[in-house]
Amino acid sequence: MNAFDAKGQTDSVLKILIADSGSTKCDWMVIDETGATLSEFHTMGFNPYFHNSDLVEEKMRESEEAMSIAKDVSKVYFYGAGSSSEALCAVIREGLERVFTEANVHVGHDLDGAAYSTYAGSPAITCIIGTGSNSCYFDGEVTTEKVPALAYILGDEASGSWFGKRLLSLHLYHKLDPVVDADFQSTFGFSKDDIVNRVYKEPNANVFLASFMTFLGRHQEVPQIISLLEEGFQAFIDVHVKCYDNYREVPVHFVGSVAFHFQSVLRHVCAREGIEVGQIIKRPVDGLANYHVKYILNA
Repeated sequence: MNAFDAKGQTDSVLKILIADSGSTKCDWMVIDETGATLSEFHTMGFNPYFHNSDLVEEKMRESEEAMSIAKDVSKVYFYGAGSSSEALCAVIREGLERVFTEANVHVGHDLDGAAYSTYAGSPAITCIIGTGSNSCYFDGEVTTEKVPALAYILGDEASGSWFGKRLLSLHLYHKLDPVVDADFQSTFGFSKDDIVNRVYKEPNANVFLASFMTFLGRHQEVPQIISLLEEGFQAFIDVHVKCYDNYREVPVHFVGSVAFHFQSVLRHVCAREGIEVGQIIKRPVDGLANYHVKYILNA
C-alpha cells in the first residue's frame, strides 16, 4: 500500500476531518489547513466486514457534531479496521460521501493510519492491538503487511477479542481464579447460554468479547491474568513482529487501547525478545493530524 497522494482541491479549505476507526469506536478530529484543532467528536466504529454504506450514513447523520459541519468539510481522511482493499474502502467511502457531499473523501486501512501516526522520520514496525490486532512495516513511503489479519475467529492475537475469548473459556470451564471468577459472576451474571448466544447468534461478537478488557484490567495483578496477558502478547509478537527480518533493528510502535493499558506486561515481553519499544499510544488520531499537516496537506 502506498502512502497515498492527496487529491487536493484547489479551493480554500474550510474544515478537514481526520478519522481513526477501530471496530468499536471512531475518533474524529476537525482541523484547518494549518493543523489547528477546531473540535473533536466520536462515533461508533465502522468496519466494512460488518457494516454497509447505509449504516455508515445513518450513524453519521445521528451525530450532531458531524452534521453541524457537514457542508463545510472539504477533505475527509478516514482510516479504519477492515478497510484493506479498494472494494472494502468503497463501502465506507460511499457512506461518508452521502454525508460530506462537498468533500474529497479518502478511505484507507487502519494500518496506514497507525503507521502515519507514529512516524518519526525513520523506518519502523507499527502494531495495532485494540479490539483486533495487526502489524505493518513503514519505511516512510510504503506500508508493508507481512502476514494477514485474520480477524477475531482465526487471528487477532493479544487483542481485546482474543483475551475476551480466553477469559470466557476459563470461566465456563471452571478454571478461572476463584476470586476473579466470583467477581465475574457478580459483575455480569451471565449464564452459559447468555454467553453462547452473544458470541454465536448476535452481531458484533468481536466487540462483545473485547468489552471484557476493563474487567481484566481490574485483575491484572493476579498471577493467572498476568500469565494470560504474557501468553497473548507473546503470541502476537511471534506472529506479527517476528515475521519482519529486522524486528530487532528498528523501533516497534504500538497503537491501541489494549497495548496502552497493559503496556507494563507488553514491555516485559518485548524486552525478553530483544525488541526496542518505540511509542505506545492509545489513539492515533492526534499523530494522524500532525502527519497530514506535515506530509500531505502542506507537501
